[in-house]
Amino acid sequence: MQTLFNLLWLALACSPVHTTLSKSDAKKAASKTLLEKSQFSDKPVQDRGLVVTDLKAESVVLEHRSYCSAKARDRHFAGDVLGYVTPWNSHGYDVTKVFGSKFTQISPVWLQLKRRGREMFEVTGLHDVDQGWMRAVRKHAKGLHIVPRLLFEDWTYDDFRNVLDSEDEIEELSKTVVQVAKNQHFDGFVVEVWNQLLSQKRVGLIHMLTHLAEALHQARLLALLVIPPAITPGTDQLGMFTHKEFEQLAPVLDGFSLMTYDYSTAHQPGPNAPLSWVRACVQVLDPKSKWRSKILLGLNFYGMDYATSKDAREPVVGAR
Repeated sequence: MQTLFNLLWLALACSPVHTTLSKSDAKKAASKTLLEKSQFSDKPVQDRGLVVTDLKAESVVLEHRSYCSAKARDRHFAGDVLGYVTPWNSHGYDVTKVFGSKFTQISPVWLQLKRRGREMFEVTGLHDVDQGWMRAVRKHAKGLHIVPRLLFEDWTYDDFRNVLDSEDEIEELSKTVVQVAKNQHFDGFVVEVWNQLLSQKRVGLIHMLTHLAEALHQARLLALLVIPPAITPGTDQLGMFTHKEFEQLAPVLDGFSLMTYDYSTAHQPGPNAPLSWVRACVQVLDPKSKWRSKILLGLNFYGMDYATSKDAREPVVGAR
């Protein structure tokens, strides 16, 4: 865990830098940026002095596409690394083909689980599944697991109540999910359900997730869970998923995707993921470090612009 936090200092403790360029400087920077984007480097970022704690914005703009192709598949972190491929950034599909070996799991945001009636479930979004892309990724990253995100979508409180109170419903749900994984050649799923039910029926939800994980494991598939931050952003209050729930699910799940980002809001602008809060969320979940290897810490690769309008915020991503 100490290694993990050392890495976090590099990833998160970077102060924003604001500079002003003259018109001539701007033209020079723009031309250099375009030149850098089209060239690979023969050295990795570690050897080029780019892994620093006092990162400059200009360095990111100039170097972000100039990676070392010879080292693109080398791993530097021994723990599990989960990456998401999202609909709002289709470039992620290409990035995964190049850097897939740096991850242990990739989760395309493709699928939704819906309840259609008594003991009837359907996984939708299968039209988005790209088998050709999956084959290409696995060809270059032999140990990579493809675990699509599976969102419990359009579930009412009655849907949850009927399923969580019925062993037959849970059994049928698990069978449906396992069969989809087998048919589509997935390696498991990243399940997103905790936020949908809020704080209600936690005991039943833990039971269902345990049963689902056991069914997936029996089929040699992975089961990961998306969880909200253990400390509510901007407060000292515990979140919806705490040490109590973590202790019950850690022995049966393969990993937890912890949402340690989006700390600030449009009404209270501020940092996206303050390190003290990120560290506290991990310590609350697992104070004795028993299961920390299963905590996949959410690292945001974007910032937030609070100046777009009075009561809104807008992600600052590559296109900007």
